[in-house]
Amino acid sequence: MFTLIKKGFWSPDVKAIILFFIILTNSVSSQTDSSTIKKIYNYYLTKSNTYSNLEYLATKIGGRLSGSPEAELAVKWAKKAMYEAGADTVILQPCMVPHWVRGKKEKCVLSSPKANINKLLNCCALGNSIGTGPAGVRGKVIEVRSWEELEKLGEKEVKGKVVFYNVFFDQSHVRTGTAYGETVPYRGKGASKAAKYGAIACIVRSMTSLADDEPHTGNMNYDTAVSKIKIATLAISYKAADLLVETLQKDKELTIFIETNCETLPDAPSFNVVGQIFGSEKPNEYIITGGHLDAWDNGQGAHDDGAGVVQSIEVLAMFKKLGIKPKHSIRAVAFMNEENGLAGGNAYGKWAQDKKEKHLAALETDAGGFSPRAFGVDTVKGLYALVSKWKSLFTPYMLERVEKGGGGADIGPLAKQGVPCIGFEPDTQRYFDIHHTAQDTFDKIHKRELNLSAGAIGALFYLIDKYYNQ
Repeated sequence: MFTLIKKGFWSPDVKAIILFFIILTNSVSSQTDSSTIKKIYNYYLTKSNTYSNLEYLATKIGGRLSGSPEAELAVKWAKKAMYEAGADTVILQPCMVPHWVRGKKEKCVLSSPKANINKLLNCCALGNSIGTGPAGVRGKVIEVRSWEELEKLGEKEVKGKVVFYNVFFDQSHVRTGTAYGETVPYRGKGASKAAKYGAIACIVRSMTSLADDEPHTGNMNYDTAVSKIKIATLAISYKAADLLVETLQKDKELTIFIETNCETLPDAPSFNVVGQIFGSEKPNEYIITGGHLDAWDNGQGAHDDGAGVVQSIEVLAMFKKLGIKPKHSIRAVAFMNEENGLAGGNAYGKWAQDKKEKHLAALETDAGGFSPRAFGVDTVKGLYALVSKWKSLFTPYMLERVEKGGGGADIGPLAKQGVPCIGFEPDTQRYFDIHHTAQDTFDKIHKRELNLSAGAIGALFYLIDKYYNQ
């Protein structure tokens, strides 16, 4: 129509009438969307099962590390919850997952006769770490604040000692995830780099900016290209790290005793749980939202990532209970094994590729159940350009930004296939206070915050399904 106007096909009066109706149509469409989004949010805030579903997952099942009996229970629960939400079908998508077991409670003992200290430090073994066994290991401590410092110290200073990575969150970053991203390599790669120079064990300061006494676990991986020797590695709490630094200043000869009883068992069979509503017009085109079902064994996995799982499941319920028939097929995916292997995300990506499925968009919610702040959206295939036009529709609901660039660990394989990905960003200022700790429990969830964020995801899926085509 605009082409005809530009070419002068219509008279000026007819042009004016056509433009008036275009503007009127757009205005009516915007008002309709605004009204529907209001209904969507009303549903989430007053009728949704997001909070009650999370209560069951967190308190009745709890920590559910891949390969564990709790993870198996979580798969059964997710299948049931998806059918109850209104899924037309639920697919159990098989994947083999790592099966790491923490074993008997870890020990980390700081001893300094000179400083008159013999203290048990709050600690936790890192996922995939080997165990020391009951005999443990004991050694002097060498403090390191960067890779460059470790390399400069070399074998002469490191051999036979326990390397302590004393690396802090950079507090100048407004987004806590940025600080986490800078420090987490020391957790992931620190053991192999320390072993390269002859270290007997490795300690990291917990990945947090909260000065408490709670140790944060998380995954690590041995890089045999760096060192074929594997050493035990654990995290100590923020306050324990401060005490260690303070004592080192008084006594360079202090020792640390470490005992861990971890072991890695053979890979275990497990599943992604995929709930689906069939599209009315394009059932072979998929829009997916997901979170990871597995969670560390030391807490309940409420924020990480039970919140993301129940928010995704509730998207199915929203479409069904409000009588909105999606044009495309909508999927909610509870991914398995994000925390220590990404087997589920890789399995889903391979499944989609092998079946030549067309995915229009994929969203991951894995940053806690806090108040909504932003969507990060890929610029490929025009998705960001479209979503950014809807910003004003989300402003009344406290979602402040639509930014370029999005994704998540589990949907990374889809991104490599060219699928536009979206990262959902709640307010994460408090997220790394409890991330990967025993404090990640259901009582830390605020119902309205959880539901406001769930509503944002539901509303976005309504709009993508209605307007986005490739």
